[in-house]
Amino acid sequence: MAKRDYYEVLGVDRNADKDTLKKAYRKLAMQFHPDRNHGNAEAELKFKELNEAYDVLKDDEKKAAYDRFGHAAFEGGGPRPGGGGGFEGFSGGFADIFEEMFGDFMGGGGGRRGASPGRGADLRYNMTVSLEDAFNGRQAEIRVPTSVTCDVCDGAGAEKGSKPIACPTCGGRGKTRTQQGFFTIERTCASCGGVGQVIENPCKACSGAGRQRKEKTLSVNIPAGVEDGTRIRLQGEGEAGMRGAPPGDLYLFLNIQPHPLFQREGADIYCRVPLEMVTASLGGAIEVPTIEGKRAKVSVPAGTQTGRQFRLRGKGMSVLRSPSRGDMYVEVAVETPVNLTDRQRELLEEFQKDSGVEKTSPQSHGFFDKVKELWEDLRD
Repeated sequence: MAKRDYYEVLGVDRNADKDTLKKAYRKLAMQFHPDRNHGNAEAELKFKELNEAYDVLKDDEKKAAYDRFGHAAFEGGGPRPGGGGGFEGFSGGFADIFEEMFGDFMGGGGGRRGASPGRGADLRYNMTVSLEDAFNGRQAEIRVPTSVTCDVCDGAGAEKGSKPIACPTCGGRGKTRTQQGFFTIERTCASCGGVGQVIENPCKACSGAGRQRKEKTLSVNIPAGVEDGTRIRLQGEGEAGMRGAPPGDLYLFLNIQPHPLFQREGADIYCRVPLEMVTASLGGAIEVPTIEGKRAKVSVPAGTQTGRQFRLRGKGMSVLRSPSRGDMYVEVAVETPVNLTDRQRELLEEFQKDSGVEKTSPQSHGFFDKVKELWEDLRD
C-alpha cells in the first residue's frame, strides 16, 4: 500500500509552521497512543505513521528534502517503522548511477580504476530498542549475515602457491576499447569483471572470490539520547571486498519502540495520569513513574481539572552527546467514581443538594447558561 502524504497524515497545510505541526502531532498521537487503544492494530499503525511523518516534518533538512522529492527522498536510506532486528544490503548511490549511465563514454572514473577490485558493499541493519534503552544507552550484540575475507586464501582468491595473472583479454587494464565511427568506447572487461586479473587456480573454499558468506557477531554501543531513525555507522563492518579490496560499512538504523506509559517528543516526555475525583477536588499529592525507573511527587492543587499539565524539569529524556535532559509533562485525567455503595451515593446526593452549581462547577454552569440563552434567541 502506498504511503500517505505526511501533511495529510498530520492533517495540516503544507505551509504549516513548527508550532502547528507540533500541536497537530500531539493531538493525534494522544488519540491513537497504544495505551489508549489496547489491542487495536489499526490505531497502532496510525500511531507509527504519525511518528514517522512528524519525525520528517519537524526537521528542516528532512522537510526540505520531502517537499522536493516526496517519499523518494528517504527510500533506501531512511528509517523504516516497526519491526525488530532486520538486515538488508545496499550499495551505490548517485555516483554509481552516473557511472553506469555515462562511464563508458567518460572513460570510467567510478569505483573501479585500473586493476583494482571492487570495494565491498555497504550493509544496513534495522534494530528496535526500548525507550528505556534510548534513555540509558546500552551495549548490544547483533548478528549480521555478510561476506567476510576467505580465511583459506586470505582474500587472494587463488590456491596457496599460485597467483592471479594479467587478464589476456584486456592486458590487465580492466577495460576494453572498441571503435565505433568517430568514437572510441571503453567498457568494463567481461573476462575479468574489471579487476584486470584472472585466476588460473581458484581457491576451492571461495571459488576465487576471495570472500565467503558467513554470519558475524558485532558489539554495538547505543549512546544515550538516540531518537527514532538515528543512524550509526560502523566503518569497515560491511561486506568484504573482492580479492582483498577494502570492505564496505555497516549502517545501523534505530527504531524506538512505543512505550505503554510515556510518549516522547524530542527530549521531552509526556505521561497521562488518572486522578481520583476527591484528590482533584480537595487537592493533594500523587506519585508518578519516571523514565529512569523512579518515582516523582506531584502536588495537585484543589479544583484541578482534566487536561491540566504539571512540568517536572530535568525528568525527561537524555540528550545525545550532552549531560542535559529534557522535561517531563504530567497530564491529569480526573476519574469519575464507579461502583458506588449506597452510602457513597447518599453522600453525593447530599453534596448535590447543598452545593451551588455556579460555585462548585462554574464551567458547566456557564456552558448551560449560554445554551439557555441560545435557545431563547431561537424562539424569538
